[in-house]
Amino acid sequence: MTALMVNLSGLMLMAGIVWWFWLYRPAPAVQPDTGAVQIIVENGVYTPDRISIPANQPTTLRFLRKDRSSCAATVIFDNLDISAELPFDEFKEIIITPTTPGHYTFGCQMRMYRGTLDVSAR
Repeated sequence: MTALMVNLSGLMLMAGIVWWFWLYRPAPAVQPDTGAVQIIVENGVYTPDRISIPANQPTTLRFLRKDRSSCAATVIFDNLDISAELPFDEFKEIIITPTTPGHYTFGCQMRMYRGTLDVSAR
C-alpha cells in the first residue's frame, strides 16, 4: 500500500512538472477599450494579471481587493514609482501614463501577487 502511494505521488509530481514547464500558456493580455481595466485581487492572484496598454495614454487601473491577506493590501509598480494601499472590498483607482514602451511588473510588497503591464508604442 505504501509503495502504491509513493508511486502515485511521484506520477502526480511528474504531471505537474510537465504541465508547468511545457503545457502551461499564460492568458493573453487584456486590452482596455475604455481606458480603464478592472483588476480583482483574490486568492493570491490578480485577475487579469497581464494588461496591454499604449504608451503616453492615461489608463485607469481599478483594483478591487477581495482577499483579506495583508500581502494583498498594497500594490507596487517598481519601475513606475507607484504604490497604493488597496482597501478591502472597495475599488481603488490608479491612473498611470507610462511614457516608455516595455514590460513593467506590479505586485504586492512580498512579490507573491504578480502581474505585468505590457506598454506598446502604438
